[in-house]
Amino acid sequence: MDDDIDSEWPASPASALQLLIDGNKRFVAGERLHPHQDADRRAALAPEQRPFAVLFGCSDSRLAAEIIFDQGLGDLFVVRTAGHVVGAEVLGSIEYAVAALNTPLIAVLGHDSCGAIAAAFDAVRHGTTPEGFVRDVVERVMLSVLAVQSNALADADAAVEEHIRYTVDLLLRRSKVIGDRLADGRLGVVGLSYGLAEGNVRRIAGNGV
Repeated sequence: MDDDIDSEWPASPASALQLLIDGNKRFVAGERLHPHQDADRRAALAPEQRPFAVLFGCSDSRLAAEIIFDQGLGDLFVVRTAGHVVGAEVLGSIEYAVAALNTPLIAVLGHDSCGAIAAAFDAVRHGTTPEGFVRDVVERVMLSVLAVQSNALADADAAVEEHIRYTVDLLLRRSKVIGDRLADGRLGVVGLSYGLAEGNVRRIAGNGV
């Protein structure tokens, strides 16, 4: 691995999280550095990648990970699905980053005004679900919505936050690779919520970080 890339590697899950938080603060303030986006970086990464965080987030077009965290090539291993729902492909992708690339942090990223959560609420209220494979997404979000149904009627963010916590917990329960790395201190898992209008992230849940 290139010496410059190696020297930037965070020493712990906590320091990896701080890189994300610092980058988001620059994004919100309009002071982005646009790091690691030049030809030298591209060439240095060609033989091997070493991302400092897995970003598992919603597929919403307003959550472009490298932009909102002010990162560049090789910094983030990004996995995205509508409503950040978890399936075998998601778990396999995250486990690859953790086990093969030794990535020290998994960040689950949800956001306000999430279409998947809104669709799940409609299904609960009206007893109908979308057609096609969108139904599968809605059904996977449903447990989070049902857990906070009464609160979420008054506060839509309650369902967003519950689903982030649910996803963090699900990753830990479903993946032995993630659980083992967390237990020995080599990995942290954090849940973050992104505000679409403000552009900032808030910590919702965390383990090992």
